[in-house]
Amino acid sequence: MPITTATTPSSIQQPMYISRIIAYGVAAAVALTGLFLEFFPVSTVAFIAVAILIPHLFHLIYHRVPETGRHNTAIGFLIFDAALCGFFLAAVKLPIGISVLFLIMLNTVAVLSGNLTVWLFCCLSLVAGVSASFAATGFLYFGEPPIELLYTASIGTAIFLGVIAYYGSQKQRELDDAQVSHQKQLDHIQELSDQVSRYVAPQIWESIFTGRREAKLETQRKKLVVFFSDIVGFSSLSEQMEADAFTDLLNGYLTDMSQIALKYGGTIDKFIGDAVMVFFGDPKSKGTKRDALACVAMAIEMRRHMLKMRKQWSEQGMMAPLQIRMGINTGYCTVGNFGTETRMDYTIIGKEVNLASRLESEADAGEILISHETYALIKDKIMCRQRGTAMVKGFRDPVPLYQVVDYRRDLGANPGFMNHETEGFSLYLESDKIRISEKEKVADALEKAATKLRGQVRTRTAAAQAAQRKKLQANRADGQASKPKPIPPKS
Repeated sequence: MPITTATTPSSIQQPMYISRIIAYGVAAAVALTGLFLEFFPVSTVAFIAVAILIPHLFHLIYHRVPETGRHNTAIGFLIFDAALCGFFLAAVKLPIGISVLFLIMLNTVAVLSGNLTVWLFCCLSLVAGVSASFAATGFLYFGEPPIELLYTASIGTAIFLGVIAYYGSQKQRELDDAQVSHQKQLDHIQELSDQVSRYVAPQIWESIFTGRREAKLETQRKKLVVFFSDIVGFSSLSEQMEADAFTDLLNGYLTDMSQIALKYGGTIDKFIGDAVMVFFGDPKSKGTKRDALACVAMAIEMRRHMLKMRKQWSEQGMMAPLQIRMGINTGYCTVGNFGTETRMDYTIIGKEVNLASRLESEADAGEILISHETYALIKDKIMCRQRGTAMVKGFRDPVPLYQVVDYRRDLGANPGFMNHETEGFSLYLESDKIRISEKEKVADALEKAATKLRGQVRTRTAAAQAAQRKKLQANRADGQASKPKPIPPKS
């Protein structure tokens, strides 16, 4: 009657062995006590010998069984324990009090197996053992058992349950320590995973860790929307600034642009200095039209965000009016892992990628240039104007260019976005993003600023008009003084 279960791993075979020795030892001690008190017949010696040998026999057999078969072997041992327990209880005709103690030990082990089926089989095996004993020995009764048998069985049961409790608590501590260690490993793996994720696009990292994609050399052809951007004049600025300040500026810019790209679902391919390469349509796509709209919307927000960054940079003392330029193209590209089995890069290649890069090079400061393919997908939502053509390597005919103006909704009589900059004044207004509770305050501030500016204009206009009148009056006075006096006629 060991504490082992069908689910007990071989790592705790020693507790199994010890507990079985104790359980069978209790039975042997009860039989030996009864034999010494001449309560049991001499034939009980055979059962004592069996009880002493069985734990060692089971231990030997268990270790000779292959690892894959030990699960079923443990179940078999437990069922055999139950049958032998039933046979012993019936054979020696123990009173109900002592029998209950043995049944408690057996039931404890069966319950600890954690398997209802195993517990039921143990109960059936117990009944089978009792039946076999009655069939073999008949219904013999040896009389009222001496109290020493009850003491022996009680002490043995207490020791057995103590051993179970000890190894159970020890196992719980091991499980707790293992859980703590496992959690530390998980935290460490998560930390490493987070660090690795910074080197690849979040979409690629997620698809690999969820098992949707394997890190192997494979590519496919897909219709993608490709985006390139860089900052006009950034290279010359790097020669004028200190390395640390320039690094902080570049990292801040790339951080903000990356957040915008991720907001619209773009896959960040790479950073090339201040240049950013993003594509839409892989590994996740909402359809080419929606991908194109998301890409252009991202570009518009990046252009607007540059106004905020320029203001921040000017407050830090940098007066260079840096502006972003962007190019967008839509077409079939080859996307996937390129490189070697040990070092690969998830990227896209193809002439459509080259065209997007060329469009970015053709764009002026603050301009977003798109191809005809992209224009056809977004023209119902985005206002664009044609901007001539360009000859691009890999394309036989001139490529038509389109300049992104803004959302059509922001170009009507009641635009949601307004921007105006001049020396001493900067206005950046996105009315859709202002909370309702703050709109009245913003309107009051604008009205006060407008009133003040109009007052200054009226004051300067009045002063200018007064100065003009004064100047005219002075000119008239000077003119009258300079006129020649008339010569009186001779008499």
